[in-house]
Amino acid sequence: MSGSAWTGAAIAAVTAGYALFSRRLATTAVSAPMVFTGFGVAIGPVGLGLLELEHEAGPVLTLVEAALTIVLVTDAMSVRRRDLRVGGFLPRRLLGIGLPLTIGAGWLLAWPLLPGLTAWELALVGAILAPTDAALGKTTVSSPRVPSLVRGGLNVESGLNDGMVLPFFVLFLAALPDTAASEEGIAGAFWRALVLSTVLGLAVGRIGGWLLRWSRGRGLATRGWQQVFVLAVAAGSYTLAVVVDGSGFIAAWVAGFAFGVSLRQGEAADAPPVDEDTAGLAEHLAELLASLSFLVFGAVLLGPALEHLDWRIITYAVLSLTVVRMLPVALSLAGSGLALPTVAYIGWFGPRGLASIVFGLLVVEEHVPGVRIIGEVVAVTVALSIVLHGVSAVVLTERYGDWHKKAAARRPQLREGMPDEKDAGSASTTR
Repeated sequence: MSGSAWTGAAIAAVTAGYALFSRRLATTAVSAPMVFTGFGVAIGPVGLGLLELEHEAGPVLTLVEAALTIVLVTDAMSVRRRDLRVGGFLPRRLLGIGLPLTIGAGWLLAWPLLPGLTAWELALVGAILAPTDAALGKTTVSSPRVPSLVRGGLNVESGLNDGMVLPFFVLFLAALPDTAASEEGIAGAFWRALVLSTVLGLAVGRIGGWLLRWSRGRGLATRGWQQVFVLAVAAGSYTLAVVVDGSGFIAAWVAGFAFGVSLRQGEAADAPPVDEDTAGLAEHLAELLASLSFLVFGAVLLGPALEHLDWRIITYAVLSLTVVRMLPVALSLAGSGLALPTVAYIGWFGPRGLASIVFGLLVVEEHVPGVRIIGEVVAVTVALSIVLHGVSAVVLTERYGDWHKKAAARRPQLREGMPDEKDAGSASTTR
């Protein structure tokens, strides 16, 4: 049996094994990213040597890019206007204030700890490690013990910040000399990756949503093929942007928004979300591809990085998960009326995951001069996040839930239990 066949058999085995015990594992601290990342290290160059980037670069990049594309579309299409109206101050603050501060803090902190990188390479590090991935600590956005305001805010933040980081990532990459992305410069990247890709994404999403709504209204499409249609929107928006040398990810993210808005046009305000069932297949496929991407991450990024650990990289990774995340969150939530335990809980649960992995691999593909250091920083930071956020999710959620229950009993006007924007002022005055 060839090496690639053994690799396929091994990946199928771990996927099947996790599927068989997934319900039981969901109640423990052992997450899917932990299992797949650990298995990836085992079959990578430092283990069995079944999966190496130099031999499998094409399939590896296709896999992770497909995973992020579908995640961007499904996350964006699931965001509704009322998510940003009811309790929307939280994601608006986290995304509008906290995210830029996180990128800037990551950039500045990398300066003394990662010598040898240029200013734009340091900026890339800050952008790559800014987006969060709620899948690494699912309990935080699913436990009923966490107030809906916090659950919803973290969920919306995680669903949108990877797309919002993309323009920064594209422009920083274009500013680097001697890379494929720098051929047209920042102006060219702005035009093709941001403007043209956005227009294409809007067109594909808007038209796609209208067509599916038209077909569904006339009973022309089966439920199964409606779900397949979402994948076609994702693939179409991505590939059209790539054809014009734009950003497929930005086009897919914008298409997801436009598709969701177009699909929901005309529905009653209190109607159940019609897009939940429509996106079912895409969401399940995204979950599978994301898990396989963590396996690839363990093999091609983390495994080699473990052989060249450096105290500066470890220090930066720890600070990235703490100071770089928690300080901007605290600043963005100043004056919001949220209690300190809530601010700390939100600040800690900013795990780094799929988007950071994909951005890191794209840097490898672009042959960025400082690729080795950037790859190691991304690998160690994401690996620490997988372990620390995965292990702490259940325990800290229980403790935070206990605190909130007691605090809400003592203070009925607790801000965490008042999601409506109009209540923000009165909630803050009761503190």
